[in-house]
Amino acid sequence: MLTIASDIDALARFGRALADPIRCRVLLALREAPAHPADLADQLEISRTRLSNHLACLRDCGLVVAVPDGRRTRYELADPRLGHALDDLRGAVLAVEADRTCKDADEKGCC
Repeated sequence: MLTIASDIDALARFGRALADPIRCRVLLALREAPAHPADLADQLEISRTRLSNHLACLRDCGLVVAVPDGRRTRYELADPRLGHALDDLRGAVLAVEADRTCKDADEKGCC
């Protein structure tokens, strides 16, 4: 059971980051390789302004870092273990989803 405030805060920050589909896409893209914002915006087919707001959120959550790269800035996951955590979390959610036994799960939002 999590009782330490820092543990709860860390999970809440991770949850806040994953709460938005665009931030999930950014994290998954950065899991593959670091990227410059312009390239990332093109890859994800979103505006640079919108991407900038999501990158700011991910920085505030402590999940990505901005790395100076000459006159540009490159973004990457703050720790390589975050990529593994994303893979593990996705795998666990998909496994649980496959095991759902409630035939009304999609309609009722249960299970």
